[in-house]
Amino acid sequence: MTPSSIDPARFLHEQLASASPDLLRHLLTTFVDTLMSAEADALCGAEYGVSSPERVNVRNGYRHRDFDTRAGTLEVAIPKLRSGTYFPDWLLERRKRAEAALTSVVATCYLLGVSTRRMDKLVQALGITGMSKSQVSIMARELDEHVTSFRTRPLDQGPYTFVAADALVLKVREGGRVANVHALVATGVNADGHREILGLQVTSAEDGAGWLAFFRDLSARGLTGVRLVTSDAHRGLVDAIGATLPGASWQRCRTHYAANLMSITPKASWPWVKTLLHSVYDQPDAASVHAQYDRLTDTIAEKLPAVAEHLDTARADVLAFTAFPKELWRQIWSNNPQERLNREIRRRTDVVGIFPDRNALIRLVGAVLAEQHDEWTEGRRYLGLDILTKARTTPATGTTTTDLPVLETAA
Repeated sequence: MTPSSIDPARFLHEQLASASPDLLRHLLTTFVDTLMSAEADALCGAEYGVSSPERVNVRNGYRHRDFDTRAGTLEVAIPKLRSGTYFPDWLLERRKRAEAALTSVVATCYLLGVSTRRMDKLVQALGITGMSKSQVSIMARELDEHVTSFRTRPLDQGPYTFVAADALVLKVREGGRVANVHALVATGVNADGHREILGLQVTSAEDGAGWLAFFRDLSARGLTGVRLVTSDAHRGLVDAIGATLPGASWQRCRTHYAANLMSITPKASWPWVKTLLHSVYDQPDAASVHAQYDRLTDTIAEKLPAVAEHLDTARADVLAFTAFPKELWRQIWSNNPQERLNREIRRRTDVVGIFPDRNALIRLVGAVLAEQHDEWTEGRRYLGLDILTKARTTPATGTTTTDLPVLETAA
């Protein structure tokens, strides 16, 4: 049993006398458990093990949870209640934000009557079988307020020299049917060299109107100083970039272009074509990149003329990064941050499958992005300040958003 009160003087005297090598970690664990126990007593209306007419709930054991701190990993004991739930927001709120969003989404699905056998198992696994509609509503409202604040915050950490944009297709119930919607996401590198989540919007279709409204919103919130935008070759997206970010260079996404090229390449030939394409990005400088690209097109021109023509047409778009410092584009290719972010979103949203409404989708994806944004802010710089300074003074060459060609829709 975790006590709900302690004698500080006696406790410190005992711990210091024993001179335990894990003293700080043990102290933190004890104080955290004591505070949570006191909160649980307040919710129950009486102290642990005390009979009282004011009692409204009782304890029902503990669930153990690892909590990472600078003193090491603490194993805290979170009290469980017989009715309802207890969660120490003051302790685990930021780290658990996305999981709380997932809980509310699953609970909403369950309460709306759209549950399946899989959804029932998820509800039980998350420990929310006794969650009421009012509890779901309170949780959703708190999350919605945080996500709305995050999505509409001023973009005041610019200039945002490098920006990446992409869309994910997700399923939502609308009008009694399941419909595909598109979550538009943009990331950027701010003046301090850290990555940021710039924006999230959900549209019915990935068309020019949706992307145009998305980038206009980013500009209105303070997106400035953009030198390079990376995205796929979706016509509506490219046109929106040109209309809202004039003068910025546009880089065709390496991953999306590989998928486009693979779609017209014979299956048997794709492994060696892919290897040659990757060798272009592995060159040490811009001159070598262009020379290797020439060798690539010359090598496949006779055997695969259609593939060679595709490569020749996309040359300026695929190689736009060579106008910038090599330290920059080698960093981008080695980490591919946008695709890694997409995989993290997919990992969370695949658990839900079909969202009950758009608000639930924005709640979960927005919470995931806010959590990732916090981790980027607390982590190391993504790009050094010297690289950013070089990039901002690089003359615009190659394809820019003021003269972008009409491109095919990405597969």
